[in-house]
Amino acid sequence: MGKKLVEDKSNVLPGDVIAEGDILSGRGTYKENGKVKSKVLGVARTKKNRMRVIPLSGGYIPQEGDNVIGKISGIGPSHWWVELDSPYDGYLSLAEGSDEFIDLDETELSDVYDIGDMIYTEVIKVTSEKDVKLSMQDRICKKLTGGRIIRISPSKVPRLIGKGGSMVEMIKDRTDSRIIIGQNGIVWVNGGDEDLAVEAVKTVDERGHERGLTDKVEKILDKR
Repeated sequence: MGKKLVEDKSNVLPGDVIAEGDILSGRGTYKENGKVKSKVLGVARTKKNRMRVIPLSGGYIPQEGDNVIGKISGIGPSHWWVELDSPYDGYLSLAEGSDEFIDLDETELSDVYDIGDMIYTEVIKVTSEKDVKLSMQDRICKKLTGGRIIRISPSKVPRLIGKGGSMVEMIKDRTDSRIIIGQNGIVWVNGGDEDLAVEAVKTVDERGHERGLTDKVEKILDKR
C-alpha cells in the first residue's frame, strides 16, 4: 500500500518526505528507504500513483494575458485540465473551450479536446489560490496537430521572439517552418526543415545569454 503525506499543490522543501510505500517517484523527487522525497523547492503534484514536484524557481508562473502551449491532462463533466509545465495546471471550461455551442447529450468532450492533445491557449485569469483559467476564444488560439514540441527555459522566450519578432521570423523564413511560442517555454514547430528549426530554437535556449546570438543562429541556418 502507498500513502501520500502531503496534499496536492502543497509547497515542499528539498528532502521533505511526501509519500511512502508503493507510491512511485516522478520528476523532482527521489525514493529512499521506501519513502518518496522532494529534490527541490516546489509544489507537490499527484498523477495517478506517482508523485512529482514542480520547481518554483526558474519555472513558469502563469500571468493573466499570457499565451501558452499546454497538454490536455484530464477531462471533467464540463471542463478540461491542462498541463502548462508549471506548478499550477490550467482549467479550461466548456464555455471558454469553443465559440460554438456544444450539446453534451450528443458530443463527448474528448471529441473536442482529448487527453494528450496540445493546445495554444490564453491565460485569462489567475486567482489568489493560483487557479489558472484558460480560454480558446481568441482567434490565434488553436489545437496543435502534428509538428514537434520543444521545451526551453521560459526566461529565454523573449530572446527566441527577438526584437519585433526578428529572431523567430528569421528562423521561420529560413526553414519554411511554422513556429508557435508559448510564454511558458513550450515551442511548437511544424513543417519545412523541422530538424534545422529545432536546432536553431535549442541554440537560442542554450546560448541566449551570449553576445552575437543572431550571428550564431544565422550560421546554423546556413546549413540548409
